[in-house]
Amino acid sequence: MARATYNFPAGFLWGSATAAHQVEGNNTNNDWWALEQEPGRIQDGDKSGKACDWWGGRWREDMDRAQDTWQNAHRFSVEWSRIQPEIDRWDESALDRYRAMLIGMRERNITPMITLHHFSSPIWLAEMGGWANEEIIPLFEAFTRRTVEALKAHCQLWVTINEPNVLMNGGYLEGVFPPAKKDFMTGLKALANMVRGHAAAYRAIHEIQPEAMVGVAHHWRGFKAANRGPLTAFVTKLHHKVFNDSFAYALKDGKFDALKLKLDIPEAIGTQDFAGLNYYSRDLVKFDLTRSADAFARRYYPEGADLSETGFLANDPEGFMEAIRWINQFDLPIYITENGCDDGKDDFRRRYLLQHLHAMWKMINHNIPIKGFFHWSLTDNFEWERGWSQKFGLWGLDPETQIRTRRKSVDMYADICRSNAITSEIVEKYAPEVYNKLYPV
Repeated sequence: MARATYNFPAGFLWGSATAAHQVEGNNTNNDWWALEQEPGRIQDGDKSGKACDWWGGRWREDMDRAQDTWQNAHRFSVEWSRIQPEIDRWDESALDRYRAMLIGMRERNITPMITLHHFSSPIWLAEMGGWANEEIIPLFEAFTRRTVEALKAHCQLWVTINEPNVLMNGGYLEGVFPPAKKDFMTGLKALANMVRGHAAAYRAIHEIQPEAMVGVAHHWRGFKAANRGPLTAFVTKLHHKVFNDSFAYALKDGKFDALKLKLDIPEAIGTQDFAGLNYYSRDLVKFDLTRSADAFARRYYPEGADLSETGFLANDPEGFMEAIRWINQFDLPIYITENGCDDGKDDFRRRYLLQHLHAMWKMINHNIPIKGFFHWSLTDNFEWERGWSQKFGLWGLDPETQIRTRRKSVDMYADICRSNAITSEIVEKYAPEVYNKLYPV
């Protein structure tokens, strides 16, 4: 039996990731809370409610869990609607609470990374049209300035916007995120405004905190042509261009190109100090004349794919390597700002995580500058339009009782974090079914 240790670079950040609306609870003043009140919007009629009760103080015990299991970093977001509950009013007490969270992380030797916008917006802003209204750009800059000025003493890693492409797709194409529309052109305008908003926030952060490291959490979704047909090749390329490239390339060359909307945004050039990458899975794509609402493309997983508990994700570490090669073209330090899977039974997660971490190790050994990994998520949380139906946490969570349950993945990830390595003993102990994949004879 082959045996080896896959070591990661010294100083590597090992953490988990969360988002304010998904963990804080009682975020009653944002557009997601409003959407939850509409019948049929959230799976099983679920509501975020108290979520993981972080606003009630349970972040402390969850950070204790992170520290006790050798995590040395955590990515979380601040809630705009708490900090600026009305357009002309700021709440300093909310900033005080976030400052306490940051100090608590630092006391536990956990390096924080703050996301300024992770899907949720204040209701007053949503009523103005949200990201589709270009007036949001100076408002987002003002929010950024207020937040960074208050918290800069305790944080140097900032994500301006989480997954702009997912926010556009969910809010304006599929209609499952706020504002729950199906309007492609409005969605593209919102995406372009997110480019501008990010650029304004980037410069504001560096004015206030020159030493800050600022980036975006880019969601990369793999689109692989299911056959060699020219129409399949065309729709596959179209999906990749609009979903993966349009926002990201604008930060490189100032050209926003989303097919139906092309703009010059020169102020966006060079507005990343690092590139964040969120990766979950990859789709096969096939031209389908009956699917006009999906740009004539059918997306699906290959027959026999290793699927997560709900069938939401396929275990595709090759896709992860493709995603890393894509993000590396921007010639920046890289953080894996999200990677994980839904698995309440905690069988799939262990092999998924090990195979993806091994894929990441391979990319690091091809001199790709990956600096850290944030597992989604620390505990089960409110998964947007899918409610509480999916279990992404290392720790299980009962939202009714707030009881956390230690899954076996907690101990596996702790062993990796403590060792700063994947060892043959870890694979043998936690996911022997993939041992020969990681240690081929």
